[in-house]
Amino acid sequence: MKLLLAALFALISFTASADPQPGVEYNLTQQIIPTDNPAKVEVVELFWYGCPHCHDLEPILNTWVSKLPKDVVFKRIPGIPRPDWVPAAKAWYALEALGLTEKLHGAFFDAIHKQKSVKPNDDAGIIDWIAKQGGVDHKKVEEAYNSFSSNTKIMRASQIFRASGATGVPTLLIEGKYITGPTMAGGGLESLKVADYLIEKARKEKAAK
Repeated sequence: MKLLLAALFALISFTASADPQPGVEYNLTQQIIPTDNPAKVEVVELFWYGCPHCHDLEPILNTWVSKLPKDVVFKRIPGIPRPDWVPAAKAWYALEALGLTEKLHGAFFDAIHKQKSVKPNDDAGIIDWIAKQGGVDHKKVEEAYNSFSSNTKIMRASQIFRASGATGVPTLLIEGKYITGPTMAGGGLESLKVADYLIEKARKEKAAK
């Protein structure tokens, strides 16, 4: 009888711990971050082009994003915890403004981490790289890089990073209120499994309202 009870207790404990645990694999964000579309579950990756872990996560993240349900929207926001991360964030918004994100996002990551042909904190080098690789007039790239719109988005990205309570990148935010990432979850693939759990959790919370 004692053995049976012990086995049942072990099974219950295993089942209870099967789901990701708050304070372990994920946390609440420091502040609630408003999402863009209340009809969708929003997933945000906070990233930095200079981060090798973000670069390593890209292949499995892209595969995961391609399989997300229709009620889930994914977007990237540059993580900006300090000033020397701003140039790479401006690169992201310049690519976005010039319609080059799909073409050059992965290539820019590779240029930094594989070819080492550009540095993530070198304004002039980044502008030159985008102009050459994108086949765009240098002046247009410079204007997009330093535009009022870009600077406004930089300020917003900085606010989101602080509000999330993130301490590094890559970090995933789900529905503006849950935060996880490879460091918390125990690896890149594990963080996406935690994100799947949090997406379902957020979906149920929406349905309950």
